[in-house]
Amino acid sequence: MTGFLQVSTATESRAEAVALAQSLVSARLAAGAQIAGPVASVFRHEGECGTGEEWQLLLKIRADRYDEVEAHLLAHHPWRKPEVTAVPMVAGAKEYLHWVETATARE
Repeated sequence: MTGFLQVSTATESRAEAVALAQSLVSARLAAGAQIAGPVASVFRHEGECGTGEEWQLLLKIRADRYDEVEAHLLAHHPWRKPEVTAVPMVAGAKEYLHWVETATARE
C-alpha cells in the first residue's frame, strides 16, 4: 500500500465541481483534482429510478487525511447525501506520489 487514495464525488454542475476542488486544494487536503463531465448517471433515489448528468471529481490525497477530506466534502457539498468514496492507490510513480505527499502536508 502506498498510503495514498483517490477520492471520488460528483456534482450537478462544472462550477460546483471546480469550487469543491479549489477549496480542497487550497486547504492542502488534496494535491489535485481531475474534473470530468458531464457524465451520464443512472440511479435509484427516494424509491424511484432516475437519470441525469453529473460532473465527477477525482481527488488525489494522502490516506491519513481521508477523514478531513470526507468532512470537508460533506460540509461544502451542495447535496445532502453526496457520494464520497475512496480507493487505494496500490502503486504509483515515485515522483508523483512524492508530489501528492508534499502538496498535502500540513503547514
